[in-house]
Amino acid sequence: MEIRRAADRAVTTTPWLTSRHSFSFGDHYDPDNTHHGLLVVNNDDVVGPHSGFGTHPHRDMEIVTWVLEGELTHQDSAGNHGVIYPGLAQRMSAGSGILHSEKNDSLTQPVHFVQMWVIPDEAGISPGYQQHEIGHIGADLVTIASGISGHGAAISLHHRGAALHGARLQPGDTVIAPAAPYLHFFVPRGRLTLEGAGELSEGDAARLADADGPRLTATEPTELLIWEMHAKLGG
Repeated sequence: MEIRRAADRAVTTTPWLTSRHSFSFGDHYDPDNTHHGLLVVNNDDVVGPHSGFGTHPHRDMEIVTWVLEGELTHQDSAGNHGVIYPGLAQRMSAGSGILHSEKNDSLTQPVHFVQMWVIPDEAGISPGYQQHEIGHIGADLVTIASGISGHGAAISLHHRGAALHGARLQPGDTVIAPAAPYLHFFVPRGRLTLEGAGELSEGDAARLADADGPRLTATEPTELLIWEMHAKLGG
């Protein structure tokens, strides 16, 4: 088990963006911090009003965006368009290559979201897009995205060994994580206690290997994102 504290994340700042990186990203490269399991990006982003990421390319990546507050507008070269808001699961498969933009169209409110990238299990697939409204998320783990057979996920992933789960917990609520060779816990807001590790606060993450379903208990209102992974890069 490895705990990664919020304050230790690299940060990219511009006049309109604050992006905190759990792994190496962009100009922030650390050869000892490039991924965990299949997860290569876990960016905690706040984009200011009437701004955002202009059109840019991606390739061979499953990109999942989870909005915490505000709205984010997606548009891509495959003709897909969507507005992502809290409770809406969204995935873009970059596949053989795609261009897209992500904008905050609000004139007054920032948008806060977590964007996560996992490696697909097949390169060069046709680019794709999927979004689905989940609605209410409470103390039970909800499968947001999954490529694992038998999971009733809101959206699919192009990797048979990866799944993203989420929960919104009130103080005292407890969830038990799935058992998996690789787990990644991220607390985008709130505070909880992770069995065997102690407290995780807002922005903290935990990386586990060969974990047997640890228990997590909220100590204040908390949002929790869990990646369950049954493979790793190169294996």
